[in-house]
Amino acid sequence: MERFASDFGAFFPLGYVVAAFRKTSGARRPARSPVTAHERDSVTRDPATDPILRPGRNCWRRARAERVAFLVDGADYFAAFRAAAVRARRSILVLSWDIDGRMRLVPGGAGDGLPDALGEFLHALTRRTRGLRIHLLNWDFAMLFAADRELLPVYRHGWRTHRRLQYRLDDAHPVGASHHQKVVVIDDAVAFVGGLDLTHGRWDTPEHRLDDPRRRHPGGGLCPPFHDLQAVVDGEAAAALGRLARERWRRATGRELPAGDAAGSDPWPPELEPELTGIDVAISRTEPAYNGNPEVGEIKQLYLDAIGAARRALYLENQYFSADLIAQALARRLREPDGPEVALVSRCRDEGWLEEITIGVQRARLHRALRRADSDGRYRSYYPHLPGLGDGFLNVHSKLLIADDMLLTVGSANLTNRSLGLDTECNLAIEAAGDERVRRAIRALRHRLLAEHLGVKAEAVADREREGGAMLAAIDALRGEGRTLKELEPEVSEDIDEWAPEGDVLDPERPVEPERIVRELVPHERPDSAGARLLAVGALLAVLLGLAAAWRWTALGEWFDIESLASAAAALEQDHMAPLWVLGTYVVAGLLVVPVTVLVAATVLVFGPWFGLAYALGGSTLSAATAFGLGRLIGRNAVRSLSGSSLNRLSRRLGRRGLLTMIAVRVVPVAPFTVVNLVAGATHIRLRDFLLGTLLGMAPGILATAIFIDRIAAAFRNPDWESFAILAGVVAAVVAAAVWLRRWLRRRAAAGRD
Repeated sequence: MERFASDFGAFFPLGYVVAAFRKTSGARRPARSPVTAHERDSVTRDPATDPILRPGRNCWRRARAERVAFLVDGADYFAAFRAAAVRARRSILVLSWDIDGRMRLVPGGAGDGLPDALGEFLHALTRRTRGLRIHLLNWDFAMLFAADRELLPVYRHGWRTHRRLQYRLDDAHPVGASHHQKVVVIDDAVAFVGGLDLTHGRWDTPEHRLDDPRRRHPGGGLCPPFHDLQAVVDGEAAAALGRLARERWRRATGRELPAGDAAGSDPWPPELEPELTGIDVAISRTEPAYNGNPEVGEIKQLYLDAIGAARRALYLENQYFSADLIAQALARRLREPDGPEVALVSRCRDEGWLEEITIGVQRARLHRALRRADSDGRYRSYYPHLPGLGDGFLNVHSKLLIADDMLLTVGSANLTNRSLGLDTECNLAIEAAGDERVRRAIRALRHRLLAEHLGVKAEAVADREREGGAMLAAIDALRGEGRTLKELEPEVSEDIDEWAPEGDVLDPERPVEPERIVRELVPHERPDSAGARLLAVGALLAVLLGLAAAWRWTALGEWFDIESLASAAAALEQDHMAPLWVLGTYVVAGLLVVPVTVLVAATVLVFGPWFGLAYALGGSTLSAATAFGLGRLIGRNAVRSLSGSSLNRLSRRLGRRGLLTMIAVRVVPVAPFTVVNLVAGATHIRLRDFLLGTLLGMAPGILATAIFIDRIAAAFRNPDWESFAILAGVVAAVVAAAVWLRRWLRRRAAAGRD
């Protein structure tokens, strides 16, 4: 889960569910946003007279940096950050997708007399240095990532024990988006930008030793190998990044931070040698339109311009590859008879079944499209191979593009649609523009990265390129049997490929509003909807009839003995404590986030329709009230840190129109039962409205479940035509009630908007 959770945002599974409903319901898929004139503009330029980097088009601004260095892999970055933070005098600003106060920046020990763990280290800095203020802004992550996050970090010792160390969560983005920038600014004099967060699972060395004991999770156990890179700049470029970080803090918290002042401070790590001096650095961003702020697509335009301007070679490293526009731009260049070579380095496979059947499908589709466009053999997709990893792999997490060794961009933006339009991102870019020393530095970094992946020296890569004159030929000549780059051919089964939705659904570039999600999940009536419902009811009846026959006339009947369940129910009913046991089970199971529908079905099956109905309704209400009280106790900020920004609008609606909203979310759940209860408790909804809405909203569903299960049990016991006729009538009644309730809710929602 850690590798999947490392970058793909909060609502990826939701998009997939919406897509599945589109496939099955026939709902129309919204048209993709048209390509803009800027996106079509990809003419080849003369770099000496027409630079690629242009403020207002593909970057926010260009600013002078007196020193620039590139830090490859986490060990170098974390050590450099710690060395710079120790020298901080006024401020440390951190923007992150994830942060973990338990992580050790230098696992072997820094030897600076300060604590090893990040949270304790920063706290010690505030105590030691008078006037130092530290501000940490972390994405207000969704529940999907809670298992891989530091639980409630805002309340941990390292984040709240000093008034000059402030930790806040960033939920100032549209539903489904995430704050994904990885920026650290120290005294407005030194800044780090790249793909690395200050969190666990990122530390590694370029050797990527399989058994390195320093690459350990704070909770125990070794972390898998991890590759990424970060850029560090000073001067005006660092000061500009300080302004960017303060603006993000203002949008997320509503509070202004004092302007930075780099005078008299030089936190540049003493042991870090700059690779470039006295150059302009461009800052490019992705920001979705939100809360009156316009959309910013500088990184998307930068990628397209760099691809369009390349003459000889494009080298890319990225964790993901699902961006349609990027694939289209590469395909256009591959179809040109004299277009550039393209080398894409990524991880060898996706993590887990969900990622395989979603983002993996899109990557395979785009790879096939590039293969079709590549008539001259100028495209390769590679993955770094480490011998002895078995089922594991090196997680290529970097976000890098190099065009002709004349332009380089590194930052937080993946080659995904969401990184080009939905999430907040930040990249740095430098361009040679005729300066040979800049070109040499970019080429040296590319050689260094290829050497790391191929298991050779950087000089070997340079020598091969000089001999053959081409990047791909040099890579192929240096590929060996041990540690090396292997060609990546992402594959997916035809069945999954056919069923999986389009890429802009799996990986959206624009925010998806909650109202649109509801419209997709509950589409408008169509002329053939009645026939479709009859077909669905008929199919359900056929399945039930088949199951009834199988249980009665095949060996499957031995697996399910209704008499034994009846005996167990009778034994439990004899216990005068049975009601308390049932109610207590609902409370405990609710706190463990056990699906309430499973509990209701089990209760009805054991106790019968009427006692089961009473127990289920009472247990569900008591469980809801318990979670409601817990939400009120721990407060809104803690609940937000667990449930994420996706429920903020629900929270506001509960505060304004509590009773109607509670009924709606009970009838059509928008989140797990327990999560809704916690959020409700953290809002201003009255307990009376919460309990009444829960009762009114859940009673019809529990009643329908009770009758439905009772009739199924009757059909199992007496599989005759009368039992199945009654069962068919119950199914029809449930469908009719659901249709009526959906229309009633839609009318009420429309009336509320008017």
